[in-house]
Amino acid sequence: MTTAIRRRQAAVAYLFVLPFVAVFGVFMLVPLLSSVVMSFTDFRSSDVATPWAVNFVGVRQYTHLFADPVFRRALLNTAYFVLVGIPLTMAVALVLAMALNTGVNRFRTVFRVGFYTPVVTSVVAVAVVWRFILQPDGLINRVLGGVGIAGPDWLHSSTWAMPSLIVMAAWRNMGTLMVIFLAGLQALPAEVSEAATADGAGAWQRFRHVTLPLLRPTLLLGAILISVGYLQFFEEPFVMTEGGPLNATLSATYFTYNQFGFGRYGAASAASYVVFVAIAAVSILQFRLLRAKD
Repeated sequence: MTTAIRRRQAAVAYLFVLPFVAVFGVFMLVPLLSSVVMSFTDFRSSDVATPWAVNFVGVRQYTHLFADPVFRRALLNTAYFVLVGIPLTMAVALVLAMALNTGVNRFRTVFRVGFYTPVVTSVVAVAVVWRFILQPDGLINRVLGGVGIAGPDWLHSSTWAMPSLIVMAAWRNMGTLMVIFLAGLQALPAEVSEAATADGAGAWQRFRHVTLPLLRPTLLLGAILISVGYLQFFEEPFVMTEGGPLNATLSATYFTYNQFGFGRYGAASAASYVVFVAIAAVSILQFRLLRAKD
């Protein structure tokens, strides 16, 4: 193949790639770089008409953020949501996946669809249902009242509002992990479990020493997928509690949203990059903890 033909083929390839590069650059790369620069300025909504008048403030936006008790509360709320929500969601999804993999054969597809339906359902529709369930006279409190327990006002209690959102998020997202874990379980070699059974290993021993180690790559994928979403959790408090009561359900992304609403674009950009760093740190930690071992 001559050099001229190679150059012509390369030019055609670049021509096909050019539309994507242009769209990515205009709608992704430029806003991304602009937000990085913006996080080191005092850019506000009043500066949109005169962006050249914006002052460079260095890391002052970041120091102000961490000095803000509301932002620190939002970070703690996000950590609480992640540290409780991820293990709960993964545990429930793994139990369901194992049940579908071993105990249910005839109606497996029906159960898959049923458990996955909340994932594809609008968060607004899910919120309406759960707000009805969590009302003072809702389904949960009626069930508790039937056994003589007075249930709280779940969404207006600073103690119970966040656990309520965590349960709702776990219910809504467990279907995704269940499908992933079920695929991972079905890909495991059956002869390994059979050999462990022949050696006298019980069900718990097989699960702990055979299934879990072989399922590490699948668990890692599920953990990263769910943690990225949970670290950015926004819809649940936005629809259900508006960050209340007393900022008990205010998340870091909801705080960022509020800063944009207040016209504090520099502070909002800085807050968004704090969330980005948190996502990267959690992902790296999960890779170290759950990566396959030789």
